Amino acid sequence: VQLQASGGGLVQAGGSLRLSCAASGRMFSSYGMGWFRQAPGKAREFVAAINWSSGNTAYADSVKGRYAISRDNAKNTVYLQMNTLNAEDTAVYYCAASRRYSASWSGLAERYDYWGQGTQVTVSS
Repeated sequence: VQLQASGGGLVQAGGSLRLSCAASGRMFSSYGMGWFRQAPGKAREFVAAINWSSGNTAYADSVKGRYAISRDNAKNTVYLQMNTLNAEDTAVYYCAASRRYSASWSGLAERYDYWGQGTQVTVSS
């Protein structure tokens, strides 16, 4: 599976962006998709995840209520709608895929098998 992330850019505080992550190759029902981000000088952190089959979602507390993850199974694509952005959201955003996804560890980067190249999101204050 190869992942291609897109949709990043520069946005003013309070604005919105939608990231996309297109997956090539077959996505099985056991898969899950996640978004992580890494700001300069900081560790990579979990943002959101979705069960490819059920559509159940999980979010980091820092983005809950502002971000929404969704997927389009027909297009093999996962989305991250980001609203009410602030400067702390500035980071490189990565999408990832897990072959055997479980909600119990959806936030653990080491449980994901495939990673996209990242897309930069910059929020100006």
